[in-house]
Amino acid sequence: MDTRKIKDRAERKRLKREARKKRPPKPKQTEPRGSRKPKVKKKGSGVPPRR
Repeated sequence: MDTRKIKDRAERKRLKREARKKRPPKPKQTEPRGSRKPKVKKKGSGVPPRR
């Protein structure tokens, strides 16, 4: 929703809130959060930790 041209803060907030109520609910997550993040391998003993 483009509200850049509306100067009044309360009016802009009201419009955004109405748009948020009209939107359908988000679907449930199918995979665990952060599962696509690259995994960091653990270093062996005696090796300084990654910086």
